[in-house]
Amino acid sequence: MRYLPLTEPDRREMLAAIGAPSVESLFRDVPEAARYEGGFDLPDHKSELEVEQIIGALAKRNMAAGDVPSFLGAGAYRHHVPASVDHLIQRGEFLTSYTP
Repeated sequence: MRYLPLTEPDRREMLAAIGAPSVESLFRDVPEAARYEGGFDLPDHKSELEVEQIIGALAKRNMAAGDVPSFLGAGAYRHHVPASVDHLIQRGEFLTSYTP
């Protein structure tokens, strides 16, 4: 069973384990203007693909790190790796410095 509901006793136990008085207290550092308190007005009887598209469109309204210059990661960035490189690095002579 993939979905296990979170019961109120479970919630209290988890909050006690991390020393938080409530779920709301976990979000106290998030400014009120950045919080979304409403629900999603999804139409009934949508397929998983359709729901993913709707949620994806909502997510595009946010500014993501990939949409703006980011200097985090000390040079770790998305770049193209040619298929030939992937092939070459799988060859035995490139996997180890051992020479027979």
